[in-house]
Amino acid sequence: MKIGAAIVGREAGPQPVQVDKRWIMAYNAALGEASDVPHPLFPVCYEWDATRALREATGLQALNAQLVHAQHDLVIHRPPKAGEVLMTVARVVAAGQRRPGAFVVIRLTAHGAGGDKVSTTDYGMLYRGVQLEGGDRALEKVEDAPKHASELKAIGEIVVAATAAHVYTECARIFNPIHTDVAYARAAGLPGIILHGTATLALSVSRILHEIKLASVRRIRCRFAGMVFMPSVLSVFASREGTSLAFETRNERGEAVIERGWIG
Repeated sequence: MKIGAAIVGREAGPQPVQVDKRWIMAYNAALGEASDVPHPLFPVCYEWDATRALREATGLQALNAQLVHAQHDLVIHRPPKAGEVLMTVARVVAAGQRRPGAFVVIRLTAHGAGGDKVSTTDYGMLYRGVQLEGGDRALEKVEDAPKHASELKAIGEIVVAATAAHVYTECARIFNPIHTDVAYARAAGLPGIILHGTATLALSVSRILHEIKLASVRRIRCRFAGMVFMPSVLSVFASREGTSLAFETRNERGEAVIERGWIG
């Protein structure tokens, strides 16, 4: 299995997506919250169509079973609004070879009707066991989340239900069978379905913000360090570092499933 470095620079979109109040509330409900205010991670919902279109255009969709969400860096320029149509452009901005496989970064930029930026996300994907042909390439600087400088304190747990991935799939409108189809997940080399990385991240962010208040959230970034199977109980650790919150989420064995987490 191979990926050609020539995909760097390929684009898809602008992809129009209408944000509606029901979608916002459904996403919050998947996280155990009753609110019509967009969750900080809601951009993953309206970005999905552009992401899928770019994967299909570059041939990456054929390798979807090998895909693991490895890094996430979201910048929120302003919250999305119910009723507006957002236009999202997806672009491959970097590709590199790593020991476990090929690492590809898609940059997703969403604009409102007036052309104002709503969100920008660098979505890092690791294709397990896949070789990159043509050498490492990058058109844009891609930042890795920095290490934490201070000790993190336990702030609470997240109970992940056996049905969490199915509920999140429908409420977020993000469809990937590795999260819902046991046969598909096993064919991909996994013991069973896994929770979406963005679901683990959103649940972690919610737990942290429930305990530590921020006036606003402008940026969320992390590395995904492990897979979350269901049902399970996760533990969240966090502390303030300057004007940001540093955090890590661990499984029942004490292993990090999210590391180098930052909310700013």
